[in-house]
Amino acid sequence: MFLITQLIGLAVVKSYLSEERGLPYGMEPPEVKPETSIVSIIIAFAIAISLIFLLSKIRAILFLKLWFFTVVILALGITFNSLLFCFKIPFASIVAILIAFPLAFLKIFKQNLFVHNLTELLIYPGMAAVFVPILNIWTIILLLLFISIYDIYAVWHSGFMQKMAKFQINQLKIFAGFFVPYLGKKERDKIKLLRQKYKNKIPEKVLKKKRIRVSLAILGGGDIVFPIVASGIFLRSFGLASALLITFGATLSLFILFTKSKKGKFYPAMPFLTAGIFAGMLLSWILQL
Repeated sequence: MFLITQLIGLAVVKSYLSEERGLPYGMEPPEVKPETSIVSIIIAFAIAISLIFLLSKIRAILFLKLWFFTVVILALGITFNSLLFCFKIPFASIVAILIAFPLAFLKIFKQNLFVHNLTELLIYPGMAAVFVPILNIWTIILLLLFISIYDIYAVWHSGFMQKMAKFQINQLKIFAGFFVPYLGKKERDKIKLLRQKYKNKIPEKVLKKKRIRVSLAILGGGDIVFPIVASGIFLRSFGLASALLITFGATLSLFILFTKSKKGKFYPAMPFLTAGIFAGMLLSWILQL
């Protein structure tokens, strides 16, 4: 899922770069210097985190859902607009919003697992398309270092990320990132015995009485979007081959993290992803020599 999103992200970014057309819905970034933009992004990031923390404290559930709903519509709209434009669909930006709206509604207010992960594949490419034009190689390096340090602190020291993830899942009933529930061997055996007993038609009241633990594999949205931004910047600067090196470097580092991680524990993904991204950058620069 991570790799597919990265590749979709490259296609969306390339679409906007190659056509030299602006982003729809008034999302075109202002003309600013890269060193100014990174400061603006960090400040905006700090404000957004603080605001989400405050709203979660006062349990402003409806406001947060509407916030997520708006962001999802815009991000999906940007992604769909780039795809529709490639097929010369008339009024592409309007059609994109019309497609994005019901998907965003199902995602935020109906909590369908399939729709959730399907839209996650398309949300972050749209977000990345907003940030790629206002950053350059050195600013994305600084931004990745900053986010990685923050991620380490928020996961391993303050526990803020765990609290936010649990709040989103338990209170908002949504999650900004990939969300994959799965059963362990013990739980699968319980389900198997119940299916044999009730001939595959397990009554709901029986399931409620049985304590079946469902585990979750989750990956935050920031862990998905920042590698797309990094590869998008290298796509703009050096071409597709360099961008793909970063994509596969990030994917490999995430794969290593997943194979080495222990169940039931939270890990800051950004330091590992940043290492993979930097490895891809270094290899790209070596090949440019």
